[in-house]
Amino acid sequence: MVNEKPSLSFWQIWNMCFGFLGIQFGFALQNANVSRIFQTLGADMETIPLLWIAGPVTGLLVQPIVGYLSDNTWNRLGRRRPYFLIGAIFTSLSLLVMPNASVLWVAAGMLWILDASINISMEPFRAFVGDNLPKRQQPKGYAMQSFFIGVGAVVASMLPWILSHFGVSNSAPEGHIPDTVKYAFYMGAVVLFVAVGWTIISSKEYSPEELAAFGEQDEEAQSDSPVRDSGRWFKSGMLFMVPAALGTLLVWMLGWDKQLYILSIGLVLFGLAQWLMSWRRKTPKANSGFDTVMDDLFAMPQIMRQLAWVQFFSWFALFAMWIYTTAAVTSHHYGTDDPASELFNHGANWVGVLFGAYNGFSALAAIIIPVMVSRMGLRMAHSVNLLLGALGLLSFLWIKDPQWLLLSMVGIGFAWASILSLPYAMLAGCLPSNKMGVYMGIFNFFIVIPQLLAASILGLLLRYGFESNPIYAMVIGAVSFALAAMMVVKVKLQNGHQVELVGGGAHG
Repeated sequence: MVNEKPSLSFWQIWNMCFGFLGIQFGFALQNANVSRIFQTLGADMETIPLLWIAGPVTGLLVQPIVGYLSDNTWNRLGRRRPYFLIGAIFTSLSLLVMPNASVLWVAAGMLWILDASINISMEPFRAFVGDNLPKRQQPKGYAMQSFFIGVGAVVASMLPWILSHFGVSNSAPEGHIPDTVKYAFYMGAVVLFVAVGWTIISSKEYSPEELAAFGEQDEEAQSDSPVRDSGRWFKSGMLFMVPAALGTLLVWMLGWDKQLYILSIGLVLFGLAQWLMSWRRKTPKANSGFDTVMDDLFAMPQIMRQLAWVQFFSWFALFAMWIYTTAAVTSHHYGTDDPASELFNHGANWVGVLFGAYNGFSALAAIIIPVMVSRMGLRMAHSVNLLLGALGLLSFLWIKDPQWLLLSMVGIGFAWASILSLPYAMLAGCLPSNKMGVYMGIFNFFIVIPQLLAASILGLLLRYGFESNPIYAMVIGAVSFALAAMMVVKVKLQNGHQVELVGGGAHG
């Protein structure tokens, strides 16, 4: 008779998820202030999406690598916690350095380092829930993470606004970052390190031997990813390489917008990765981490394939919001495009309040959503929440008083909380425990790819369709949320047990 993972108490789940408060603290500071920093250092509106690709690219590269490494790590700190610590150290250092950047290229480079560091910590946290909780409690774990994400982001997003009300200078000479932003980043570095440190010292992990003793592990470990042969890898790579190479050539020859290089070169690289797999399959070689990630990418569970489209449109909308909210609010609601003006900085601080508000509403939604799921089911609850997000983004267009944008944040908060928990609840129980980290990293592809696409085409859509008016990025995001809401209804859950489990709530 096999053992079963024991249920954890409320406080044990609290401790293992508490580090997400710190991670989101850093993530929220980045989301609410990076566009402001770039504009302050001289970036124009059309180059901001290009500068923002640091996040998606580092996530695309780092998360599956860290997932694979953490699946195969065991030392005194455990399996996932060594990566929590490494990521926390480098993220905290990055938060200290970034607001002191004096030129644009330094700020852009620090964003790459900051994003990579956040991803080193963030990816194992998703797998941590799958490792430590029995399947019936996994949705509670993800809901708890969503709660801490909301709480951490509320304070972080509002910090510059709060500091300005305590007399910290909110303006600076042209080309310099205001003290409100600098001190917010310094405080974020401390909070992040302390929160992640608390999870490291207060939580335990199961050893590989203990995981192997659980029935879940035995059952799931039986099926490994099927391996494609060399010919199939080559043909698949060709399907990506030919159109992508032609597209790259056309962008160069015809002088099309350089942002399109993000898309075309990305497809070329993916084709090359498949050709590398074709070459590796021709001669016997020991399986590497690269082989594992590529094999598992093409052998992921069906429900993961279905959720890929939901994630794609959800995160396209979020990326549009993160990039353009500062520009949309300062221009549409405050009537200024001058980053050195007091009015612009007042509007930018209000965006921080708005971002704090939607994260605050998401913390409340993390408590309400399980009730919605128990009444509607996972798919309909997620669909409704995404439609609320669409309505929230669309309302930016017709709301004139920036104070009333707080109402828009209610819908966005519900969508955000839902995106951070319900797709993972739908996945709970269908991922092999011995590949939990690598599959969570692969699932991140469907968060990263839409962000890369957004960085490639959002600027073009605004320039040629809306005269570079950033408020219409909110409209594009609303349409994308609505498409995600339609896609989630088509997801076929393998069984209904997740619904009952999520319905138990995030707090006990």
